[in-house]
Amino acid sequence: MATLRLPLHDGTLAPYTLRTATPWPVPAVKPTFNRVAYSAAHVVADPLARVDPFVDAALDWDATLAYRRHLFALGLGVAEAMDTAQRGMGLDWATSLALIERSVDAASDIPGALIACGAGTDHLDAAQARTIDDVIAAYEHQCAAVERAGGRVILMASRALARVAQSADDYVRVYGTILAQIREPVILHWLGDMFDPALAGYWGHRDLDRATDVCLDVIRGNAGKIDGIKVSLLDDAREIALRGRLPPGVRMYTGDDFNFAALIGGDESGHSDALLGIFDAIAPAASAALAALATGDRARFDAILAPTVPLSRRIFEAPTRFYKTGIVLMAWLNGHQAHFTMVGGQQGARSLVHLADVFRLADAAGLLADPDRAAARMRVLTALHGL
Repeated sequence: MATLRLPLHDGTLAPYTLRTATPWPVPAVKPTFNRVAYSAAHVVADPLARVDPFVDAALDWDATLAYRRHLFALGLGVAEAMDTAQRGMGLDWATSLALIERSVDAASDIPGALIACGAGTDHLDAAQARTIDDVIAAYEHQCAAVERAGGRVILMASRALARVAQSADDYVRVYGTILAQIREPVILHWLGDMFDPALAGYWGHRDLDRATDVCLDVIRGNAGKIDGIKVSLLDDAREIALRGRLPPGVRMYTGDDFNFAALIGGDESGHSDALLGIFDAIAPAASAALAALATGDRARFDAILAPTVPLSRRIFEAPTRFYKTGIVLMAWLNGHQAHFTMVGGQQGARSLVHLADVFRLADAAGLLADPDRAAARMRVLTALHGL
């Protein structure tokens, strides 16, 4: 097997020999799950576009859409134009809408494909978002665009709302106004400030117990318009407690990339469905685990996902908002794109030591489809860093 030198945390280099590849074949027939499972999908940058990557977003549309077809083939839904796609970190609204339109069109050709799309307020800059009415108008604009494209809405957390809201009542007003206009039930999106510092104090309170009460007030007052809520607080106990207080028929979509395996598997208190960025990186294993769970084989579900949890915790370690770099590294190592270039130059957001950890943990989880190719690409990356 391939061996290469990789950096350690003490600044030294050590040889690392890859394990034998784990086969994760794409199933001939779309698998059946007993959980609703969305993968928030990354985007593939176009490294040859004549743009300033810190300013303009240019995508390789063929590679970006091919990855979505890969997720659909594994039975996973696609949560489109979310933070995993670098929404708010390089992907602007105009490109996000083009992505939504193309992805919804691609999904229409695939029987049973599940897709939901992020609608927020990120086309507003700070000068444009002065009042709650500005925030409402921005949400209306993006929700209408998603619905015109034929997509179901994921109502994303809003930096503009967090900035201009004066109290929890403003959140209740904004969400109530938007939900009254939506055609199909939406997925709400509560992203903690570890993912986006600009969302600190969301729902009008920095105290998470009080914030949870406001969130539940919104859900209970609009339950018929809400399919579920994605919670990304990296706190499994808080998610379980909130899950137990949801109205009947409202799903909990875990966004906990630290504790997802146990939350999806569930216990006597119930289970969570999934809307996860890590499912992009571990898609073949996630599909196989969910298929096993659907047959009642909890032991196999646990065995498949157990080694993916340390990988996910490394990819999503603080500063968590830079997790997209590890997601795209995995796509490059596994041949889903020809380069390690990201929108906004975010391939430079993590250190080589961090990326080496991701490489080793991905190998330990059996998630490097072709170890020789992965090793060759990792050698290129280390050489670029002077090794």
